[in-house]
Amino acid sequence: MEWNNSFMTLFRNAVERFHERPQTAADRFFLPEECSFLADIGYTPEEMHAYIADYATKGDPSPSTILLIAAARRSFFITSQRGIFGNAKPVKESDLPAETDDFQGIPYLPRIIRKAEAKLHGTLDAELMYYCEKDRAFLRSHGNIHPADFLHLTWAAHGDKQKMVSSVLNAIRDAQPSQQPESPQKSPGREPASDTSGTAIQSELKLD
Repeated sequence: MEWNNSFMTLFRNAVERFHERPQTAADRFFLPEECSFLADIGYTPEEMHAYIADYATKGDPSPSTILLIAAARRSFFITSQRGIFGNAKPVKESDLPAETDDFQGIPYLPRIIRKAEAKLHGTLDAELMYYCEKDRAFLRSHGNIHPADFLHLTWAAHGDKQKMVSSVLNAIRDAQPSQQPESPQKSPGREPASDTSGTAIQSELKLD
């Protein structure tokens, strides 16, 4: 039931193991019971190893972020894929849009959308990582979108790229500091504005 606790236990043990044996290949890094657990949440040892390695060597992404990314993939795996790994062809580097490709003037957006789609479907090639350094830089500089939220946005968009563009643009707008309208300056000594009858304009709010 509390799979997240099992995930964090695996994560902590794997980080310690990585520091002890950093050269161990990803396909031989995890214990059999750990591989079984990862399969239950729609993960492969290789994709989990990428997060372990990045955190152990760079401290980023954080353990809680890694957990939330896994939760998004697990939800899609259980609800949309009925807990079954498909036989779809892996999405490789050559299948991704170039980093300079753009949607409506936003470079890199087509690439990270394709990676997010592959992450959800469990088809991202073992050589690729969703929320790598370049993904992190993009999301943080475009509305500071959380990578798990981006996965959920991708899921909800159902392949509609315009929805994804709108989501990113909205995030960028919301992240900008709000500017309060300046209060009108009142000139010293001026009388209240008057209507044509010479009676001072009153507020629409009337007290009983």
